[in-house]
Amino acid sequence: MIHIVLYEPEIPQNTGNIMRTCMATNTALHLIKPLGFQLDEKHLRRSAMDYIKDVSYQLYEDWEDFITRHPSENYYFMTRYAKQAPSDIHFDACQGDIYLILGKESTGIPAHILSKHLDHCMRLPMVENARSLNLSNCAAIIVYEVERQLQYPGLSKVEVIKGEDWLCQ
Repeated sequence: MIHIVLYEPEIPQNTGNIMRTCMATNTALHLIKPLGFQLDEKHLRRSAMDYIKDVSYQLYEDWEDFITRHPSENYYFMTRYAKQAPSDIHFDACQGDIYLILGKESTGIPAHILSKHLDHCMRLPMVENARSLNLSNCAAIIVYEVERQLQYPGLSKVEVIKGEDWLCQ
């Protein structure tokens, strides 16, 4: 299973958008405190839409709480300081669950965590003078890169709600 881990997220709209991506891709969500917002419908309603009720998510007191409850060799960290793209990592060779970890919007993931996992750090390629992309965009890009490598298990490649031939009408 694919998991998105948000380390101390600060902006409710980003978390709401990520919840929507998680719901659409059957990805579990993990939120590491402190959060920069209240985890309630008022703060997440617009971005998470009505998908929030269908998202599997868990809260953690801190990083240690998370790694104690989910020990893994498959932690992958999104950081602007990495030297490889997500497409350079062979997620299809991973045994077990895959954890995609993104940091808080203002400062990212702390260096003391990243420095222990340098081979599992990844960066989205971009022009030199761009600092970063929006957190929810990064989450969507890396989830779909993992899904692509795994050949989209359990995801529909056709429109189901309106019908796969809806454009042919």
